[in-house]
Amino acid sequence: AGGLGLRVCVAAHSADGRRRAARQLGSDAPETATATVAGLLTQTEGPGRDADGAIAVDLLVVLDAPQLDVDDAAMLVELLADGACLVLSGDPGMLWSAGPGRVFADLLSAEICPRVASRTPDFGPIGELVSGIGIGELNQVEAPGKEVVIVPVRDAAEAIHRTVQLVADSVPRAIGVPAEETQVITPGHGGAAGTRALNAALKERLNPGPGRFGGFDPGDRVVYVPTPGRVRPGRVLGADAEGLRLECDGEPVLVPKEQVERAVRHGWAVTGHQAVGLRWPAAVVVLPGDATQALSRPWVYSAFGRGERHLSVVHGADAALPRAVAEVPAKPRTTRLQRLVRAQLPGA
Repeated sequence: AGGLGLRVCVAAHSADGRRRAARQLGSDAPETATATVAGLLTQTEGPGRDADGAIAVDLLVVLDAPQLDVDDAAMLVELLADGACLVLSGDPGMLWSAGPGRVFADLLSAEICPRVASRTPDFGPIGELVSGIGIGELNQVEAPGKEVVIVPVRDAAEAIHRTVQLVADSVPRAIGVPAEETQVITPGHGGAAGTRALNAALKERLNPGPGRFGGFDPGDRVVYVPTPGRVRPGRVLGADAEGLRLECDGEPVLVPKEQVERAVRHGWAVTGHQAVGLRWPAAVVVLPGDATQALSRPWVYSAFGRGERHLSVVHGADAALPRAVAEVPAKPRTTRLQRLVRAQLPGA
């Protein structure tokens, strides 16, 4: 499109997604801008606005579009000039947005615009495993290079012990991925093996300290959530009278003191919803027995696909895992968008 003289922007939901888009576009598309959705809406990234206040593009491509909630989707559409083209790209099998609505799924169901299916599974054992999950099948895959490893556990205490062992020792030694590039993913924050318990154990092993800055120490891995549904992985640099200082996506970030408790969590372990749209060289997915009610096919599909080179599954869910993959679809979410869009375009 850029070669035709069109002004093009590719927007992703995370800085990680933006970097991936820029790498894939490469030097062959110097006229194509990249941005995050948040940066595009706040005018801190991307092509800026034209004289009428619209985003200065002829073609806007939004990656990971299932993560669009109704607020961000409405703002993007409102800011596009008449005649501009909007392409929503995403995997309908992934978890939906943390915010209200299910825009991508509703537009697919409404059938009011052209759809192009382009499903290219990831290469290798992880790609084979995730592709099977997407159609409701939990298959055993051949993984001669230990790309996929299942670690059975009896209880939450063993799950935490084995997770710390994997992150700190086994994955770096056997796969060559250091601890700081391995992400732990679990269904929820609470519970005996939720993010709180896992992060406490991982901090004690990987970056012990007194937590003198509101529970955080320099070097801690964190996730910063400036607004609901927007997750920025980072690392603590320090703190002062103004607040907690982080590095997120290579940029310095200051979180005011009064916002730290609400907006910052330790980030060695995150929930499946926080991990959507992000990728790491290695992922350790923890499935504790007390979290089986949270499992669904979209959750497993999303979480298992976060590791590029390696996936370890700390498995304490027994039969709940194959049952979730085969029988538990996405939880219904009531929305009127599909009906409203169809009503506005009766001739589509």
